[in-house]
Amino acid sequence: MTEKSKTHVILLSCGSFNPITKGHIHMFEKARDYLHKTGRYIVIGGIISPVHESYGKPGLVPSRHRLNMCQLAVQSSDWIRVDPWECYQDTWQTTCSVLEHHRDLMKRVTGCILSNVNTPSTTPVIGQPQNQTPPIYQNHNNMNHKPTAVKLWGKVSESLGKICCVRPHIERFTFVDENANLGTAVRYEEIELRILLLCGSDLLESFCIPGLWKDSDMEVIVGDFGIVVVPRDAADTERIMNHSSVLRKYKDNIVVVKDDLHHPMSIVSSTKSRLALQHGDGHVVDYLSQPVIDYILQSQLYINASG
Repeated sequence: MTEKSKTHVILLSCGSFNPITKGHIHMFEKARDYLHKTGRYIVIGGIISPVHESYGKPGLVPSRHRLNMCQLAVQSSDWIRVDPWECYQDTWQTTCSVLEHHRDLMKRVTGCILSNVNTPSTTPVIGQPQNQTPPIYQNHNNMNHKPTAVKLWGKVSESLGKICCVRPHIERFTFVDENANLGTAVRYEEIELRILLLCGSDLLESFCIPGLWKDSDMEVIVGDFGIVVVPRDAADTERIMNHSSVLRKYKDNIVVVKDDLHHPMSIVSSTKSRLALQHGDGHVVDYLSQPVIDYILQSQLYINASG
């Protein structure tokens, strides 16, 4: 498959990130590498969306701290960004609504409809302004002129930047105004773009808990968007999927990353990180990046069992 014919993917991860760990970042990197190895996908970007603080999880620190820690954790990444939209809402948002927000936002940014798993788009997905300016990326013989995942994500991020405004109290973050008129800022080659939910096997297993998820939301998440699962603790994802009628129904829409299941990062968790911080355990450096540790200490977070 040519680069243009492959499905371009944005990985979206929702969660508490309380705090964000090296394991979270490893999950993004591992998923991207695996999707690229299939030869069917190109991952052009990753989005971290921390949950609203009204989620009610015990020990959940305020959104501003989790957003700042996430930003510190990805400051050296050229393809993962932190999105504050979920935290800025008036109340907690479902995972389904977060996915739909980003799908609709990308539609506004690009001017086209993003494809779903079951209904691939036949229209250009990355912007198509109706003017006579030549495309940013053209098919030249020189390979240096061809689009790459990093270039493409950079252009999309640049488009998002055209409609960003700074919100108070979290000065380092920008907020996309979903009502803004994007006009025809950029133009790209025609590609297929999808947003996939990136998660660990623990979230996948939660789909099997009766009453925890609405069936309608699961249908949208798995049926329309699709999931990329990075197993934790060598979890049996096949067994998990067989316990849910929705997961069985849309099994083909679930990509399980099977490489290196016993990597040390697969057992890293926010819970272990908080416990290490509370007990002064030196292993915390194995769980969290140094900038995140420095921020936690400076802000005096997680110093007791209540967070």
